[in-house]
Amino acid sequence: MEGIVAPHVYASVTLGERSVPLITDAVIVTWVVMAIIMVATLLLTRRLRPVPKGGQKVAETIVSLIEGLVKDQLGHHYRTYAPYLGTILIFLVLANIVGIFDILPQGPALAAVFHNPALAEFELEMHPPTKNLNVTLCLAVMSLVVAVGAEFRQRGVRGWLRSFYRPTPVSAFVKLLDYIVRPMSLCLRLFGNMLGGTIVMALMYMALPLFAPAAVGIYFDLFDGGMQAYVFVFLTMIYIAEAVETEDEMKQ
Repeated sequence: MEGIVAPHVYASVTLGERSVPLITDAVIVTWVVMAIIMVATLLLTRRLRPVPKGGQKVAETIVSLIEGLVKDQLGHHYRTYAPYLGTILIFLVLANIVGIFDILPQGPALAAVFHNPALAEFELEMHPPTKNLNVTLCLAVMSLVVAVGAEFRQRGVRGWLRSFYRPTPVSAFVKLLDYIVRPMSLCLRLFGNMLGGTIVMALMYMALPLFAPAAVGIYFDLFDGGMQAYVFVFLTMIYIAEAVETEDEMKQ
Protein backbone atom coordinates (compact mmCIF):
# COMPACT_ATOMS: atom_id res chain seq x y z
CA MET A 1 0.00 0.00 0.00
CA GLU A 2 2.91 2.35 0.71
CA GLY A 3 4.10 1.90 -2.87
CA ILE A 4 0.74 3.19 -4.14
CA VAL A 5 0.67 6.40 -2.13
CA ALA A 6 4.40 7.24 -2.23
CA PRO A 7 6.16 7.30 -5.62
CA HIS A 8 8.84 4.72 -6.31
CA VAL A 9 12.04 6.62 -7.19
CA TYR A 10 14.40 5.02 -9.72
CA ALA A 11 16.77 7.95 -10.23
CA SER A 12 17.38 11.17 -8.33
CA VAL A 13 19.78 14.08 -8.12
CA THR A 14 21.19 15.69 -4.98
CA LEU A 15 20.86 19.46 -4.66
CA GLY A 16 22.62 20.61 -1.53
CA GLU A 17 21.27 18.39 1.22
CA ARG A 18 18.10 17.48 -0.61
CA SER A 19 17.50 14.54 -2.94
CA VAL A 20 15.24 15.50 -5.87
CA PRO A 21 13.52 12.62 -7.74
CA LEU A 22 14.14 12.57 -11.49
CA ILE A 23 12.58 9.29 -12.62
CA THR A 24 9.69 7.75 -10.70
CA ASP A 25 7.13 5.06 -11.48
CA ALA A 26 4.74 7.77 -12.73
CA VAL A 27 7.37 9.00 -15.21
CA ILE A 28 8.03 5.52 -16.58
CA VAL A 29 4.34 4.65 -16.94
CA THR A 30 3.79 8.02 -18.65
CA TRP A 31 6.54 7.11 -21.12
CA VAL A 32 4.80 3.78 -21.74
CA VAL A 33 1.45 5.50 -22.41
CA MET A 34 3.12 8.00 -24.75
CA ALA A 35 4.85 5.16 -26.62
CA ILE A 36 1.53 3.34 -27.03
CA ILE A 37 -0.11 6.47 -28.45
CA MET A 38 2.75 7.15 -30.88
CA VAL A 39 2.96 3.56 -32.11
CA ALA A 40 -0.82 3.33 -32.51
CA THR A 41 -0.88 6.63 -34.42
CA LEU A 42 1.84 5.46 -36.81
CA LEU A 43 0.11 2.13 -37.40
CA LEU A 44 -3.31 3.67 -38.00
CA THR A 45 -2.07 6.36 -40.41
CA ARG A 46 0.79 4.71 -42.28
CA ARG A 47 -1.19 4.10 -45.48
CA LEU A 48 -3.64 6.93 -46.02
CA ARG A 49 -6.18 6.52 -48.81
CA PRO A 50 -8.94 8.76 -50.25
CA VAL A 51 -11.44 6.10 -49.15
CA PRO A 52 -10.54 5.08 -45.59
CA LYS A 53 -10.17 1.40 -44.73
CA GLY A 54 -8.94 -0.56 -41.76
CA GLY A 55 -6.80 1.45 -39.37
CA GLN A 56 -7.35 4.71 -41.22
CA LYS A 57 -11.09 4.32 -40.76
CA VAL A 58 -10.61 3.78 -37.02
CA ALA A 59 -8.37 6.86 -36.78
CA GLU A 60 -10.81 9.05 -38.73
CA THR A 61 -13.70 7.83 -36.58
CA ILE A 62 -11.83 8.79 -33.40
CA VAL A 63 -10.93 12.21 -34.84
CA SER A 64 -14.54 12.82 -35.95
CA LEU A 65 -15.89 11.94 -32.50
CA ILE A 66 -13.41 14.26 -30.78
CA GLU A 67 -14.11 17.12 -33.21
CA GLY A 68 -17.86 16.68 -32.70
CA LEU A 69 -17.43 16.77 -28.93
CA VAL A 70 -15.29 19.93 -29.05
CA LYS A 71 -17.51 21.63 -31.65
CA ASP A 72 -20.54 21.29 -29.36
CA GLN A 73 -18.76 23.45 -26.77
CA LEU A 74 -16.55 25.80 -28.81
CA GLY A 75 -18.52 26.28 -32.02
CA HIS A 76 -16.44 27.52 -34.95
CA HIS A 77 -13.35 27.72 -32.71
CA TYR A 78 -13.17 23.93 -32.47
CA ARG A 79 -10.54 23.45 -35.18
CA THR A 80 -7.98 25.45 -33.20
CA TYR A 81 -8.36 23.56 -29.92
CA ALA A 82 -9.56 20.07 -30.95
CA PRO A 83 -5.98 18.74 -31.46
CA TYR A 84 -4.94 19.67 -27.91
CA LEU A 85 -8.18 18.52 -26.29
CA GLY A 86 -8.20 15.28 -28.27
CA THR A 87 -4.60 14.52 -27.33
CA ILE A 88 -5.29 15.13 -23.64
CA LEU A 89 -8.44 12.99 -23.78
CA ILE A 90 -6.68 10.03 -25.41
CA PHE A 91 -3.71 10.33 -23.05
CA LEU A 92 -5.89 10.49 -19.94
CA VAL A 93 -8.09 7.58 -20.98
CA LEU A 94 -5.04 5.35 -21.50
CA ALA A 95 -3.23 6.68 -18.42
CA ASN A 96 -6.27 6.14 -16.19
CA ILE A 97 -6.93 2.55 -17.30
CA VAL A 98 -3.30 1.44 -17.70
CA GLY A 99 -3.47 -0.46 -14.41
CA ILE A 100 -5.48 -3.18 -16.15
CA PHE A 101 -2.56 -3.95 -18.46
CA ASP A 102 0.21 -4.73 -15.99
CA ILE A 103 2.37 -6.37 -18.66
CA LEU A 104 5.80 -4.83 -18.16
CA PRO A 105 8.55 -7.43 -17.46
CA GLN A 106 9.88 -7.36 -13.92
CA GLY A 107 13.44 -7.63 -12.58
CA PRO A 108 14.14 -11.37 -12.93
CA ALA A 109 12.90 -11.44 -16.54
CA LEU A 110 14.91 -8.34 -17.47
CA ALA A 111 18.04 -9.74 -15.83
CA ALA A 112 17.70 -12.94 -17.84
CA VAL A 113 17.08 -11.14 -21.15
CA PHE A 114 19.89 -8.58 -20.82
CA HIS A 115 22.24 -10.85 -18.82
CA ASN A 116 22.57 -8.16 -16.17
CA PRO A 117 22.06 -9.30 -12.55
CA ALA A 118 21.66 -5.69 -11.43
CA LEU A 119 18.27 -5.58 -13.15
CA ALA A 120 16.91 -8.35 -10.91
CA GLU A 121 15.87 -5.76 -8.30
CA PHE A 122 13.82 -3.72 -10.77
CA GLU A 123 10.09 -3.66 -10.00
CA LEU A 124 7.35 -1.58 -11.59
CA GLU A 125 3.61 -1.84 -11.05
CA MET A 126 1.43 -0.28 -13.74
CA HIS A 127 -0.50 2.14 -11.57
CA PRO A 128 -2.11 5.16 -13.29
CA PRO A 129 0.40 8.04 -13.39
CA THR A 130 -2.53 10.37 -12.67
CA LYS A 131 -2.49 9.16 -9.05
CA ASN A 132 0.64 11.33 -8.76
CA LEU A 133 -0.11 14.94 -7.83
CA ASN A 134 2.77 16.26 -9.95
CA VAL A 135 1.31 14.70 -13.10
CA THR A 136 -2.19 16.10 -12.60
CA LEU A 137 -0.77 19.51 -11.64
CA CYS A 138 1.23 19.68 -14.88
CA LEU A 139 -1.84 18.74 -16.92
CA ALA A 140 -3.91 21.38 -15.12
CA VAL A 141 -1.28 24.09 -15.71
CA MET A 142 -1.17 23.13 -19.41
CA SER A 143 -4.94 23.57 -19.65
CA LEU A 144 -4.73 26.94 -17.89
CA VAL A 145 -2.05 28.11 -20.33
CA VAL A 146 -4.20 27.05 -23.28
CA ALA A 147 -7.26 28.85 -21.85
CA VAL A 148 -5.31 32.06 -21.17
CA GLY A 149 -3.73 31.82 -24.62
CA ALA A 150 -7.20 31.49 -26.13
CA GLU A 151 -8.24 34.68 -24.31
CA PHE A 152 -5.19 36.52 -25.66
CA ARG A 153 -5.91 35.21 -29.16
CA GLN A 154 -9.56 36.26 -29.08
CA ARG A 155 -9.41 39.62 -27.26
CA GLY A 156 -5.83 40.81 -27.60
CA VAL A 157 -3.72 42.24 -24.79
CA ARG A 158 -5.97 45.27 -24.25
CA GLY A 159 -9.13 43.19 -24.18
CA TRP A 160 -7.52 40.78 -21.74
CA LEU A 161 -6.48 43.66 -19.43
CA ARG A 162 -9.97 45.21 -19.65
CA SER A 163 -11.49 41.91 -18.51
CA PHE A 164 -9.78 42.38 -15.13
CA TYR A 165 -11.81 45.44 -14.15
CA ARG A 166 -15.12 44.73 -15.88
CA PRO A 167 -17.78 45.17 -14.72
CA THR A 168 -16.07 46.59 -11.59
CA PRO A 169 -12.44 46.97 -10.46
CA VAL A 170 -13.13 44.33 -7.80
CA SER A 171 -13.32 41.82 -10.66
CA ALA A 172 -9.51 41.91 -10.89
CA PHE A 173 -9.23 40.05 -7.58
CA VAL A 174 -11.84 37.52 -8.67
CA LYS A 175 -10.07 36.91 -11.99
CA LEU A 176 -6.67 36.43 -10.34
CA LEU A 177 -8.23 34.03 -7.85
CA ASP A 178 -9.86 32.22 -10.76
CA TYR A 179 -6.45 31.59 -12.32
CA ILE A 180 -5.46 29.78 -9.12
CA VAL A 181 -8.70 27.94 -8.33
CA ARG A 182 -9.32 26.50 -11.79
CA PRO A 183 -6.07 24.55 -12.21
CA MET A 184 -6.19 23.45 -8.58
CA SER A 185 -9.72 22.18 -9.11
CA LEU A 186 -8.71 20.26 -12.24
CA CYS A 187 -5.60 18.92 -10.55
CA LEU A 188 -7.10 17.78 -7.24
CA ARG A 189 -10.28 16.31 -8.75
CA LEU A 190 -8.34 14.03 -11.09
CA PHE A 191 -5.66 13.21 -8.51
CA GLY A 192 -8.12 12.39 -5.73
CA ASN A 193 -10.33 10.17 -7.83
CA MET A 194 -7.49 8.20 -9.40
CA LEU A 195 -5.58 7.76 -6.12
CA GLY A 196 -8.76 6.69 -4.35
CA GLY A 197 -9.64 4.20 -7.08
CA THR A 198 -6.14 2.72 -7.05
CA ILE A 199 -6.22 2.28 -3.27
CA VAL A 200 -9.67 0.65 -3.40
CA MET A 201 -8.51 -1.80 -6.07
CA ALA A 202 -5.39 -2.68 -4.06
CA LEU A 203 -7.54 -3.38 -0.99
CA MET A 204 -9.92 -5.49 -3.07
CA TYR A 205 -7.09 -7.64 -4.41
CA MET A 206 -5.81 -8.23 -0.88
CA ALA A 207 -9.19 -8.96 0.73
CA LEU A 208 -11.26 -10.83 -1.87
CA PRO A 209 -10.91 -13.71 -4.34
CA LEU A 210 -9.74 -13.07 -7.89
CA PHE A 211 -13.15 -12.78 -9.55
CA ALA A 212 -14.39 -10.03 -7.23
CA PRO A 213 -11.56 -7.54 -7.92
CA ALA A 214 -11.96 -8.23 -11.64
CA ALA A 215 -15.63 -7.27 -11.45
CA VAL A 216 -14.94 -4.15 -9.38
CA GLY A 217 -12.08 -3.25 -11.74
CA ILE A 218 -14.60 -2.78 -14.55
CA TYR A 219 -15.85 0.24 -12.61
CA PHE A 220 -12.73 1.70 -11.00
CA ASP A 221 -10.30 0.98 -13.84
CA LEU A 222 -12.50 1.35 -16.92
CA PHE A 223 -15.64 3.35 -16.19
CA ASP A 224 -14.26 5.71 -13.55
CA GLY A 225 -10.96 6.15 -15.41
CA GLY A 226 -12.74 7.06 -18.64
CA MET A 227 -15.20 9.31 -16.81
CA GLN A 228 -12.44 11.26 -15.06
CA ALA A 229 -10.67 11.78 -18.38
CA TYR A 230 -13.89 13.13 -19.90
CA VAL A 231 -14.58 15.42 -16.92
CA PHE A 232 -11.07 16.89 -17.11
CA VAL A 233 -11.39 17.62 -20.83
CA PHE A 234 -14.98 18.87 -20.50
CA LEU A 235 -14.02 21.41 -17.83
CA THR A 236 -11.04 22.51 -19.94
CA MET A 237 -13.43 23.08 -22.86
CA ILE A 238 -15.66 25.21 -20.64
CA TYR A 239 -12.69 27.36 -19.61
CA ILE A 240 -11.64 27.80 -23.25
CA ALA A 241 -15.23 28.56 -24.30
CA GLU A 242 -15.40 31.35 -21.71
CA ALA A 243 -12.04 32.67 -22.91
CA VAL A 244 -13.11 32.92 -26.57
CA GLU A 245 -16.37 34.73 -25.85
CA THR A 246 -16.60 38.00 -27.77
CA GLU A 247 -17.38 41.33 -26.12
CA ASP A 248 -20.95 41.21 -27.50
CA GLU A 249 -21.54 37.74 -26.08
CA MET A 250 -20.27 38.86 -22.67
CA LYS A 251 -22.73 41.77 -22.60
CA GLN A 252 -25.76 39.57 -23.36
